[in-house]
Amino acid sequence: MSYLAKPKFHHPALPKNALGFTHRDYEGSISTLCAGCGHDSISSAIIEACFELSIEPHRVAKLSGIGCSSKTPAYFLGNSHGFNSVHGRMPSVLTGANLANRELIYLGVSGDGDSASIGFGQFAHAIRRGVNMAYIVENNGVYGLTKGQFSATADRGSKSKRGAVNNDSSIDLVAIALQLGASFVARSFSGDKEQLVPIVKAAIEHRGAAFIDCISPCVAFNNHAGSTKSFDYVREHNEAVNYLDYMTPRAPINVEYDPGKVQIVEQHDGSTLALRKLPADYDVHDRVAAMTFLQHHAAKGQIVTGLLYVEREAEDLHVHLNTVETPLNALSEKQLCPGSAMLDKINASLR
Repeated sequence: MSYLAKPKFHHPALPKNALGFTHRDYEGSISTLCAGCGHDSISSAIIEACFELSIEPHRVAKLSGIGCSSKTPAYFLGNSHGFNSVHGRMPSVLTGANLANRELIYLGVSGDGDSASIGFGQFAHAIRRGVNMAYIVENNGVYGLTKGQFSATADRGSKSKRGAVNNDSSIDLVAIALQLGASFVARSFSGDKEQLVPIVKAAIEHRGAAFIDCISPCVAFNNHAGSTKSFDYVREHNEAVNYLDYMTPRAPINVEYDPGKVQIVEQHDGSTLALRKLPADYDVHDRVAAMTFLQHHAAKGQIVTGLLYVEREAEDLHVHLNTVETPLNALSEKQLCPGSAMLDKINASLR
């Protein structure tokens, strides 16, 4: 549909990154989501993160499933690789693509229905295997495309737009990701771009399974009094464990915060996270403490946001499987079909 395409012309004075690209070069088509949808704010944060990281768009593979959230890859990185899979199956498609070509940056975008219900098993296995990806769940607690039924992440006691009360326990995807072994775990809020952009940047650059649960209010069906996923509720109950700045290894590191209030976390590639800590005793390297912290604040009705856990020496699926570094489509026929002697050797090793 031609009216969804944005004009190619843009003002020549727009800021450019190290590659000479502007923000417009990281945008996609015009959003068809409801005006004010939190998902559009997440798309904006992804655009900003990729612009600031100076990522070549062709190096990114963005994958999604089904739902309002899974439509959003059409609205950012229009010059990147993209694949919209079936409901709940994005993680396995992403895993296969990652195994075939490790040179791409993999960005999985999903929703609470897509990942916490029909795709729950797919989500779990992609995380536990340590697939090298940034996995973002745009979490609004409802099925927006089918008119606002509770999703699996809806909190017990929360009310629907029509007044129905949810009596089921909720699935906390952050807690599940921690338990499954994700090496980077964070939660943010679509209305907090200052926090979300550096989290997305850090997740993209992280090696291993990086998971971000982003509370993203549905303005059509879940932004009313009684909802625990509304803009007002999240703003009033947001307990930010930290805010962070992300610095690439190619840039000088300058930290300008009061002594004693910043924790520097170095990642595997030399990039650095500067955490502006609020709780003085919070340790982002302690997985068990992060799970306890989440449960403690959830009992008080608070939503913990920020970087909750990061592993110092993270590994990914390719390390575990000792895969070839060359993308499969770049291997020769001889390498792909080494002959019967090699096949016999492989079979013998499995006996």
